[in-house]
Amino acid sequence: MTHAQILLCLDKFRGSATAVEACRWLAEGIRQAAPDLRVREAPVADGGEGTVAAFLAAGYHAVPVRVSGPTGEPVTAQLAVRGDRAVVELAQASGLHLLPADRRAPLTASTRGTGELLAAAMDLDCREIVLAVGGSATTDGGAGLLQALGARILDARGAELPPGGAALAEAETVDLTGLDPRLRDTRLVLASDVDNPMLGPDGAAIVFGPQKGADAEQVALLEAALSRYARAMAKELGLDLSDRPGAGAAGGAGFAALVLGARREPGVEVLLAELGLDAALAGASLVVVGEGCLDAQSLRGKAPIGVADRARRAGVPVAAVAGRLEVPLAELAAHGIVAAHSLAERAGSPATAMAETRRLLQETGAELARRLP
Repeated sequence: MTHAQILLCLDKFRGSATAVEACRWLAEGIRQAAPDLRVREAPVADGGEGTVAAFLAAGYHAVPVRVSGPTGEPVTAQLAVRGDRAVVELAQASGLHLLPADRRAPLTASTRGTGELLAAAMDLDCREIVLAVGGSATTDGGAGLLQALGARILDARGAELPPGGAALAEAETVDLTGLDPRLRDTRLVLASDVDNPMLGPDGAAIVFGPQKGADAEQVALLEAALSRYARAMAKELGLDLSDRPGAGAAGGAGFAALVLGARREPGVEVLLAELGLDAALAGASLVVVGEGCLDAQSLRGKAPIGVADRARRAGVPVAAVAGRLEVPLAELAAHGIVAAHSLAERAGSPATAMAETRRLLQETGAELARRLP
């Protein structure tokens, strides 16, 4: 037992535990049941909420920045910084979780605050910036992000457009000549697990608009507005980036990142490289992955499956822990997951699982430790 090591790579349990807390609470249960067992906590994220926290846990330091929230109100966000590298989490400035359910603003929410975070990172002399997108309140095609960095998006009369995706229905021209000149010397990485284009049936408005509070009429309005914006941008650039993979991420913020020359990489892969996961796997007897709901969407490249696939290739068995488990173990087995634990099943209901996440993770950790050979 003293030579065994268990590696904990959990993502957030939305509404009840951050990734850092989930790893800590599971570790508490393991250590209580098996004090001699070596446990390494490596919280993960895939580009959405919790990405900055995961990088902070990996050794980056936090820099608080006051920026515009999705509807213009000021919010305090954090950058994760190490050396000349910074991580910007869109959700901290432009996230859906920043707006109460009765104050969603699908037509007017803006990514301006995310652009302000990028500028703040450059103010710190960071020359590589990871832009982690996911969990946005916005469908503005990243227009606010670009405007915060000096771009101008104009109507037919030459007036600057107001915030939000609906305003893009009046987009006539885009002027990028005023973009912050520091961007030319900055390497930008778009970290996203979403490969959707910006337009069409798989695009930002139609697929993700309803999640942000848009009804059918508003979705149609946003789709038409983004199409007009994309045409105006194509005239400025001399090429159309709206159909590129990832352009539809975070309501089209991915499109803005591509306009700025970003290189797109899966969010979980960016973090796993930073964690040195492959080296950590070399000494592991078991890897534990998990998140609040392990479902069919998880299988499309979310953090738990990204970690599990790496562990499978390294020959290390994987266990999964989830608030709710909605994928049969037979499907998880293809990713090297040999056991799966549901907090809702243990608790008797999802509501109890969310209310008592710490206790349930501790109990699950103790059970995992007892089952290790």
